[in-house]
Amino acid sequence: MELTENALKVLKTRYLLKDERGEVIETPEAMLRRVAVTVASAEGLYGGDASAQEEKFYELMASLRFLPNSPALMNAGKSIGQLAACFVLPVDDSMQGIFDTLKNAALILQSGGGTGFSFSRLRPKTDVVRSTGGIASGPVSFMKIYNTATEVIKQGGARRGANMGILRIDHPDILEFVRLKRSERELTNFNISVAVTDAFMESLAADAEYDLINPRSGTVAGRLKAKAVFDEIVSSAWETGDPGLVFIDRINRDNPTPHVGRIESTNPCGEQPLLPYEACVLGSLDLSKYVAQEDKPRIRYDQLSTDIATAVRFLDNAIDVNKYPVPAIETMHKGNRKIGLGIMGWADTLILLRLVYNSRKAFRLAREVMSFVRGKAREASAELAQERGVFPNFKGSIYDAPGMPRVRNATTTTIAPTGTLSIIADCSSGIEPLFALAYKRLILDTELYEIHRLFFRIAREKGFYSRELEEAVIRKGSVRGMPGVPPDVKRLFRTAHEIPPEDHLDMQAAFQEFTDNAVSKTINMPKRSTREDVARTYLQAYEKGLKGVTIFRYGAAKRGTLVKFSESD
Repeated sequence: MELTENALKVLKTRYLLKDERGEVIETPEAMLRRVAVTVASAEGLYGGDASAQEEKFYELMASLRFLPNSPALMNAGKSIGQLAACFVLPVDDSMQGIFDTLKNAALILQSGGGTGFSFSRLRPKTDVVRSTGGIASGPVSFMKIYNTATEVIKQGGARRGANMGILRIDHPDILEFVRLKRSERELTNFNISVAVTDAFMESLAADAEYDLINPRSGTVAGRLKAKAVFDEIVSSAWETGDPGLVFIDRINRDNPTPHVGRIESTNPCGEQPLLPYEACVLGSLDLSKYVAQEDKPRIRYDQLSTDIATAVRFLDNAIDVNKYPVPAIETMHKGNRKIGLGIMGWADTLILLRLVYNSRKAFRLAREVMSFVRGKAREASAELAQERGVFPNFKGSIYDAPGMPRVRNATTTTIAPTGTLSIIADCSSGIEPLFALAYKRLILDTELYEIHRLFFRIAREKGFYSRELEEAVIRKGSVRGMPGVPPDVKRLFRTAHEIPPEDHLDMQAAFQEFTDNAVSKTINMPKRSTREDVARTYLQAYEKGLKGVTIFRYGAAKRGTLVKFSESD
């Protein structure tokens, strides 16, 4: 395996087995062999050749063309054995329901998973509690309890606790919720999003009021001006980066199993909408490793097709060998068998193809690539269905219709942020543009210094490299306005904050069009951005067909945004 110094640091800090003294006792190759052996063992359930698949899985990971989500790398072959990254748990409107869910969340967080919750079922603040004659404290108070519990769960020292908290836009406590992150140190282990309905967006467009609904009684509990609530959301996001928006009706229109239930929440980074008690195993292909460096660089779709089939089989196997922390989650996951295959290394791919990130050609290629990935992933899922049977909840699903494929998995594709996975694979994260050409990042108290390898390679190829240039790029982090760098190279290496928000949205929309689940993408905004800019971005996200949107304005107060960008691989 060819691993960078940063990759080795991350592996030693997070992934490789340690003894009782905390000393590393496993090599990266042994880790991947452990994962391959564990996941391939599922072949025995279906009369398959576990040894042959083990070699395929190992080769695919050891080449760093594909990596599964972090819990699979950490836990496969260990007693904990929990391989999924994404979970959603219901929060019912009773003291027992609230704390049963907290207990289950603790087990998930301890195993390295990230958990999403909708608190929309909880009765609002000051509502009556008939059993005691008391007054309800409201969903925000219980979110704070969940946050405190997460704080003390160390997840084996491998991953920071990560949660998503969602509240519907028509909940009576919505204003308290959207203002929550403006207070320092509130919900530092939560990303928060508002579940926005189509009805709210219509009221907003009409500059009208809308109804607030008491979830306990289902009755109207008041009315608010849609514009006033939207402005509060925008102000909080401008100031802190939270809340994001989740377009919940759009998500449920794409729910593959509506007969099983309605989707209420997503995982912590928003790319995986899930039913209550549902889980998902994710994996990502480094697309940059499929770029053939010929006279005219191109994507090797033939090899990509082969690897997609192997990756889908890997992820489906992972469902069977997974050790689930809660029986209800095992029932739901094995009932729908959702997997999420996506890509990372997108920015690197575009650079290798000499395409500017925010160009029409890049947006067109995004659609082409993701259409190919989803098509081949569904083909692979259909082949598994012939071999192993369709997912148990198939009857009544969107696939149970003429002309639809008989598939093994209710979903097959997701675009995840791939924070630490991209460090291991030495590629750009998810579908994000380059954050900077040189920067420092902190992974569990381990400081990593990253310099983008492709820029200096191209600088040498084109003959404009110098030691002074390297020092200047490292100092500044970008080549904007830098003398001596050709204009075409400056365009090629635009960083996240040099790309307009509407172009970030267009890239997210291009991938979302061909992704079963959702797309993790941060809409980076410069420090000078106004609240009006944030409002326009949120409205454009809805208009462009996104399932959710998260903005982050450079220089905004980083209150509780620590898990937003990299903790859900």
